[in-house]
Amino acid sequence: MPDIASYPARATSSQLNRVPDVTITFWIVKVMATTVGETAADFLNSTLNLGLSGTSVVMSGMLVLALSMQLRARRYVPSLYWLVVVLISVVGTLISDNLVDNLGVSLVTSTLLFGAALALVFTAWFSVERTLSVHTIFTVRREGFYWAAILCTFALGTSAGDLLAERLALGYALSAMLFAAVIGLTYWTYRLGANPILTFWIAYIVTRPLGASTGDLLSQPASAGGLALGTVGTSMLFLATILGLVIYMTGIQRRTAPSVLRAVED
Repeated sequence: MPDIASYPARATSSQLNRVPDVTITFWIVKVMATTVGETAADFLNSTLNLGLSGTSVVMSGMLVLALSMQLRARRYVPSLYWLVVVLISVVGTLISDNLVDNLGVSLVTSTLLFGAALALVFTAWFSVERTLSVHTIFTVRREGFYWAAILCTFALGTSAGDLLAERLALGYALSAMLFAAVIGLTYWTYRLGANPILTFWIAYIVTRPLGASTGDLLSQPASAGGLALGTVGTSMLFLATILGLVIYMTGIQRRTAPSVLRAVED
């Protein structure tokens, strides 16, 4: 039974947090957003012939605009938050692709570089805030660390996913199953009492290559080991699903906000 006496405090904390609660819906939308990041980057780069440089400029500009709006918001707004996640997923993919395709950096090196960058962000975040919890993103500074970590996880996941699927020739389907197994193992250790902050970030990192491998599996031609749905079809399917879930989450937030305010006032 919930602790009724502590409900107002918990509700207030949830309302103050600038990012969403970690629920099953959160993970579903997160994986789909990473899939869109992979397929949308390929669509803009190859299908529309913007090239990596052109696509990077356009998407980075859109991300800066959306992120500036997100940082100015005083609370979690589902539509705005998930727009940033989708854009940062695309940009993270492009950062990895630019290093590998334009600058000739190997997938092994890029994976190590992004892993080191993520470790530096976590170190700086913890040294300043003394926590890496996503349940206490109450200030712009904490949210800045949060988004820096998110960007690094997307870039790291892209390189790691491509490393396994392409460089090590595991293929998209096997890679997706491998990453799904890692997430399942992480959840199992969490249920057994492992540190929730550590297990959250492990799962968050691994959902990126899971989404990327799934996107490639669905969109790439059969000759490349995919299901040939194309980048347009795959992107539209997942974007429509994300939109539906964001509308659902917005409705829940609007229904619960009045009860939260009443609980605080009481």
